[in-house]
Amino acid sequence: MAAFKTLVLGGYGNFGARICRALVSDKATRHDMALLVAGRHASQAKALADALGHGAQGVALDHQAPGLAATLREWGVGLVIHTAGPFQAQAYNVAQAAAEAGAHYIDLADGRRFVCDFPAAMQAAFSAAGRTAVAGASTVPALSSAVIDHLCAGWQRIDSIDICIAPAQRAPRGQATLAAVLSYCGLPIDVWDGGRWQPHSGWARPSPVQFHRLSPRLGAVCDIPDLEIFPAHYQARDRVTFRAALEVGLAQRAFATLATLRRWGLLQHPEKLAWLMHHAGGALDFLGTPLGGMVVRVAGADAQGQPRRRAWHVAADNDHGPEIPCMAAILLARQLAAGQPLPTGAHTSTSLLPLEAFAPEFAKWGMVTDVVEE
Repeated sequence: MAAFKTLVLGGYGNFGARICRALVSDKATRHDMALLVAGRHASQAKALADALGHGAQGVALDHQAPGLAATLREWGVGLVIHTAGPFQAQAYNVAQAAAEAGAHYIDLADGRRFVCDFPAAMQAAFSAAGRTAVAGASTVPALSSAVIDHLCAGWQRIDSIDICIAPAQRAPRGQATLAAVLSYCGLPIDVWDGGRWQPHSGWARPSPVQFHRLSPRLGAVCDIPDLEIFPAHYQARDRVTFRAALEVGLAQRAFATLATLRRWGLLQHPEKLAWLMHHAGGALDFLGTPLGGMVVRVAGADAQGQPRRRAWHVAADNDHGPEIPCMAAILLARQLAAGQPLPTGAHTSTSLLPLEAFAPEFAKWGMVTDVVEE
């Protein structure tokens, strides 16, 4: 039987390279998978592929160039994993090309519109192709929904969901990720709060967030798919919030300042500062640590109708935090390579994976999880 050929677009980037390393490891231990490391620069793709070994190939591929579907078909690609963000300003051309080539598709998109509109936009193409497409196969909403499903199993209702991601200051940062978060800095974000939709300004007015194994941090509202998906998916009565809490308070306040400048009309496009901030951010590393994490807090009524408040925490040391956004895509790719069925058509990653599926990945990187009754 021919090897399952997987192409990782943006394969030598911050997240793509991690996925490639995991899938090459799988080739040696689990599945017969042929890996293509793809990106605009052939030399970088080939360098990583050579370092990975196990038959990995580096290929030059511009996902915005015409003829993408024909190229994927010619190479016999069975799965495209799209990591070449930022996704906020992208259309669905990569997914469309994958469908036309008869390939499955997974992306790590965190853009709210990109992920939330994906099922309706791509359902017909992937249903016709008999293939699976998953948008947002990353920390949110794949892991976040897995955590909520676990914490609230059997509950009669969910009143509130509060999520906060806390990256380590010294963890590797991707310029595309930084551009994505800067793109909505200072813009109004629709948040389900007080049982109705209310505008909150992105990265503005940071407030304290408590963690189980991390020191308290300031967290600010960010725009992610969960904010739109979860109020309906979980019938959350009161609120669904998402914050990011940078380790160094000075950096968090810098984002809040940019948000203020944008609201005042003095800074139209903060994302244009991504290159500068990406290269200058290391100047604050001496104030940080290699410890990052995440918390998901839920409140509601359990199976007996009793009020409950629970929290799930993960702590990632040794700058391993950036492995977490890659886990869902790796797990889904393994399922496809092993011939395990995933629902045909186009979907978000919401509730596609159970929390226990992530446990071996957390253990692999020495990450510690806690469930706390609050």
